[in-house]
Amino acid sequence: MKRALITGVTGQDGSYLAELLLAKGYEVCGLVRRSSSFNTERLERIYQDPHVADYRLRLVYGDLDDASSLNRAIRTIKPDEIYNLGAQSHVRVSFDIPEYTASTVGVGTLRLLEAIRESGLDKSVRFYQASSSEMFGGAAPPQNESTPFEPRSPYACAKVFAHQLCQNYREAYGMFIACGILFNHESPRRGIPFVTRKITRAAARIRHGLDKKLYLGNLDAKRDWGFAGDYVEAMWMMLQQDKPDDFVVATGESHSVREALDVAFGALGLDWKKFVEIDPRYFRPTEVDHLHGDASKAQKALGWKPKVGFRELIEMMVKADEEDVRLAMAGRAPSA
Repeated sequence: MKRALITGVTGQDGSYLAELLLAKGYEVCGLVRRSSSFNTERLERIYQDPHVADYRLRLVYGDLDDASSLNRAIRTIKPDEIYNLGAQSHVRVSFDIPEYTASTVGVGTLRLLEAIRESGLDKSVRFYQASSSEMFGGAAPPQNESTPFEPRSPYACAKVFAHQLCQNYREAYGMFIACGILFNHESPRRGIPFVTRKITRAAARIRHGLDKKLYLGNLDAKRDWGFAGDYVEAMWMMLQQDKPDDFVVATGESHSVREALDVAFGALGLDWKKFVEIDPRYFRPTEVDHLHGDASKAQKALGWKPKVGFRELIEMMVKADEEDVRLAMAGRAPSA
């Protein structure tokens, strides 16, 4: 039985990846930070699955800001595969806490790679690095693996450092390190502060009279949005190849925030223009106007392609958020 370690297991991608690996027969260990509140809601459906034995999903305490905890986790777990998904991943927030963002995203990756080397597992473990389309920043679309990076936020700068560090460790030490340059990917499990989830949740709450307004920033920004459940499959595929490489993962089409509003509010019979107001607080100091990925390399080499389209994705999220609103109004807990 293969054993995988996932940093960021309690996040959107981590929960979908854990489900995928468990379905493939893996033992999954998730790295979680110790905090004053639990943040395992996205994993509840796994724990409720009678086919998943307790020992096949374990959570261990650790932090990308704490090298000793990473060393201990690697030596104790001895994973076959490591998926580095942990990060302070909100781009706008990275301008407010740049040092913390750089530490978790950039130096945290360095700490993890060094923990692997010091454990002696550097020639056996396979490592997945969650790189980001934000690294392209101001580069003209479409963007692929050869597009120069033009990062436009502390988050993107930290991701570029981590990405190039992984390339260096792959070449210098012969480590199996694959970097997935993932474009925006969403789901009903997306964090509430992120724009797609902010839109779908607000649409559901406005539809049921719980909110009256939605405040947003740049409505003209265009993104290549896909479904997180599709994208974690690409992560796994990268670590099953004979040789490590870097791959762009994207749908190949981009849509504006306005289009997301059209689909989300339209699904509930609402005109978003009556409810949305622009708030300057949500504009980035340096904006990324247009991200549009070219995933032809991943499609050819991995045999991967997205299954869920943009409209289907947004409507899926609206449906889930509306169900949560209905449950909340009925005095029941929302779905995980």
